[in-house]
Amino acid sequence: MINTLIGDIGHASVIVAFVAAIVSSYAYFMASRAKVEAAGDTSWRKLARGAFYVHGAAVFMVIFALFNIIYEHRYEYYYAWSHSSNHLPVYYMISCFWEGQEGSFLLWIFWHVLLGFVLINSSKKNKVWEAPVMGIFSFVQLFLTSMILGVVIGDLKIGSSPFILMRDFMTDAPVFAMDPNFVPQDGTGLNPLLQNYWMVIHPPTLFLGFAATLVPFAFAMAGLWKDKFAEWIRPALPWSHFAAVTLGIGIMMGAYWAYETLNFGGYWNWDPVENAVYIPWLVLIGAIHTMIAYRRGKSGLKASFILVITSFILILYATFLTRSGILGNASVHSFTDLGLSGQLFAYLGAFAVLAIVLLVYKWKQIPTSEKELSTYSGEFWVFIGAIVLCLAAFQVLFTTSIPVYNSFLGFIGIESNAALPADQIAHYTKFQLWAGVGVAILTGIGQLLWWRKGDKGGFVDAIMLPGMLTLLFASLIIVLSKLGVIGNETIDNPVYITLLVASLFAVFANMSIILNLLHKKVTLSGGAVAHIGIALMLLGILFSSGYSNIISQNTSGMVYSREFPEDINRDNVLLWRNAPVEMDKYTVSYHGQFQEVKGVPGYVNRELLFPTADEYKTIARGQIKVGDKIYFETGDTLEMHSPENTYYEVLYKEREGDKTFTLYPRAQVNPNMGLLASPDIKHFADKDLYTHVSSVPDPNEEKDWGDLKEYELAAGDTIILNDYVAQFNGAEVIKTVPGITLKEGDVAVQADLKIFGERKTYHAHPVLIYKDGMAGYYPEVIGDLGLRLTLMNVDPAKGTFKFGVNATQKDYIILKAMEKPFVNILWIGTIVMSIGFVMAIMRRNQEGGTPKVAKKQKEPKKVQAA
Repeated sequence: MINTLIGDIGHASVIVAFVAAIVSSYAYFMASRAKVEAAGDTSWRKLARGAFYVHGAAVFMVIFALFNIIYEHRYEYYYAWSHSSNHLPVYYMISCFWEGQEGSFLLWIFWHVLLGFVLINSSKKNKVWEAPVMGIFSFVQLFLTSMILGVVIGDLKIGSSPFILMRDFMTDAPVFAMDPNFVPQDGTGLNPLLQNYWMVIHPPTLFLGFAATLVPFAFAMAGLWKDKFAEWIRPALPWSHFAAVTLGIGIMMGAYWAYETLNFGGYWNWDPVENAVYIPWLVLIGAIHTMIAYRRGKSGLKASFILVITSFILILYATFLTRSGILGNASVHSFTDLGLSGQLFAYLGAFAVLAIVLLVYKWKQIPTSEKELSTYSGEFWVFIGAIVLCLAAFQVLFTTSIPVYNSFLGFIGIESNAALPADQIAHYTKFQLWAGVGVAILTGIGQLLWWRKGDKGGFVDAIMLPGMLTLLFASLIIVLSKLGVIGNETIDNPVYITLLVASLFAVFANMSIILNLLHKKVTLSGGAVAHIGIALMLLGILFSSGYSNIISQNTSGMVYSREFPEDINRDNVLLWRNAPVEMDKYTVSYHGQFQEVKGVPGYVNRELLFPTADEYKTIARGQIKVGDKIYFETGDTLEMHSPENTYYEVLYKEREGDKTFTLYPRAQVNPNMGLLASPDIKHFADKDLYTHVSSVPDPNEEKDWGDLKEYELAAGDTIILNDYVAQFNGAEVIKTVPGITLKEGDVAVQADLKIFGERKTYHAHPVLIYKDGMAGYYPEVIGDLGLRLTLMNVDPAKGTFKFGVNATQKDYIILKAMEKPFVNILWIGTIVMSIGFVMAIMRRNQEGGTPKVAKKQKEPKKVQAA
């Protein structure tokens, strides 16, 4: 039975939220007028607040309705059918919420609502900023809510509703012509690559960062609007820190998800969607530095306006890139076009034009400082750092936008076939590496000059100790790399050595600042702590990416397949099941396929699982135990967790030493996406061993079994099967067969054969069933040995049993393994950077989030711009 009520409630709530956003933005605009403020009239402000609270309540109702159709498996709705399925656990249902475009827009809207509530309540003590700031907020909400409106007026489509019914979305489907109330029994499910715990927490964090960039933008626009050109910096600064740390953590969560889930062997692939988020983050960091410089030296106000506005416009541009479909095949992460390209462009254009026009109109009124910046002033180097960050962002932006150039030129009738670089990693790294060098050096020099406030002599004294420590440790690291103590390669690349020296200098320079500030106030050192985190991240990237070492080199001289790319034939090892292979300093062996069973820790050997018609149900063929604890007995029905996933047990053993460990890289052969492989990672103190499968036999393809060979055996006989000795121990009548119901008069006979493999003994139990006067055969397949054994007949008079044996290729995997030295430094650096930002936020909040009305900040002398 179709439930249209919840969808109607959800759609009605979207309309209410949209209308309330219109009312709120208009009322806040009216409340911001000078005449209204001078008269002390609060009616417009009260109306605006009330409308925004109604907007928020409606948004919460939309969220409830959308999650309800997912959680209750209401597949009459296209959104639930296309993103969810019956067997998804609740935490993955949460991921389903924002897998689609409509849900991700709703997540963005939700964070804006919460941030708006915070701003309204924090502005009650000082109402100067509420109306203009929340006016911008409400206006943004108006545009965002329109993205999920799902209203069609003539040929004009406004938004895409997440509450559209299947029959309305697939109007031409024959099933709905026959039965308009047809409801699918199951959904298509969540993208397998998104079934990861990082996808539960990464998108909300990233979208919170997206949403938070609106706050400093709103304050900047309010400052221009109300001619409060300097006052906006103080309340906007802690929010800028918050946006930067949240967006930065969100980006690094995505990097770790890629590291854990994808098989390209890293955490950053310079995908256009990754770049689209990275670019505004760099500009926002630059904006924070110019804002801090203005707070201290009253210089850089115009630069702060430009960078804060640009960071938000770039967030909108990133949204346009990823959701308009303009990237096409250029990105593996982009959303498909839902017909919202024009609406997204209007959203981007409206705020870009509004911000630029207002900034140009007010440009000459923005105060500037007559003070010249000395080479030995901290503010000078802060500006240089902001320039480096913006240049790095521009380089990524210019290349990432190539599909946009092509589309625009095509739109005006000019054909363009410009393509993204063939080797994007090399292209971006070539420029970004030097940007990293510049950032590292400037974070050191800038901090020393910022806090020492010295002249040339004072700076030389300050830089002496960090410089000496840098040279000492850099030399030590290079020497140890030559001796093989650190990593597997010598650090001799001049560019890498430059980055190493610059990053170490940043660490020691900022550590010296922290030590000098400890006796004053801990929160003062937030910037230095964040800079140390950035430097550690650069060191982690240098070692883990620059000196990543593939240890699975193919030394056999064999080409696995001419259909494989060259790198698979070159950089992978072929592992037959239970046949050890030497790989670097390890002896590696593959020991079979495993799956996840609910209620059992770890993984269960697939040989112990008898499949049924329901892929989520299997029957235990033997005791399921872990250690000494028995979880299931033979014949028990087991519930599978993600049956599409197979885990391949790979045993590593060091040849020099007794250390052994087992990894379980995961893979599934998806009918639409091909082989989806996820690595398993062994973490060491100084490196990660990163392992994933590059190729496996397709489980969906019928095995190519050889000719059937028949054997007539009596108990105790031995034969040779595919070069293995097999012994027939006898047979017995059994009363139960997994997955089969035996009635009175039915007979099931189970044989017992023992096959002696190279390293273990296998037991095969083929079953012959006489049911309703017909014979049924249930063969035993031993994948390790490439054998299928079938009990074909029983001759009670002779006491013999006829077996049919087919042989095929043994089970195998093609595996890639690489060492990522010191990658933990990258993750540690991320944590340290985040701690530094939090300390900075605490410091800015202690200074006061908003200026006092009674004591207006003194502005520097205004100078007319040339």
